[in-house]
Amino acid sequence: MNDGQGNVGINYGTIGGAAPDADQLRATVEELIRLLGELRPHLTPDQDRAVERALPVLTPDPGALRERGLVLGRLAQIAAAVGAVGQPAAEAVNRLFTLLGS
Repeated sequence: MNDGQGNVGINYGTIGGAAPDADQLRATVEELIRLLGELRPHLTPDQDRAVERALPVLTPDPGALRERGLVLGRLAQIAAAVGAVGQPAAEAVNRLFTLLGS
């Protein structure tokens, strides 16, 4: 979420609720994976290792993603920490939380 002044807010959402739209969830996971790949050159070695460990658990399976909410939260923190370049990835994580919480 962008406040219009370049600041990225992180909405950790509510994990649970109705099943998300499978196509939208799959597209958002694929987008997040692509964005994380683009973001990796801007990360510290520790952040890059965290992303590397998170990539295999990113799946369009809503149940699995709900169980991995902490991983998604960590990815959102990493994306927000690198500023404007990480904003698209942070927004993709927010969309996943929204989809999972709807």
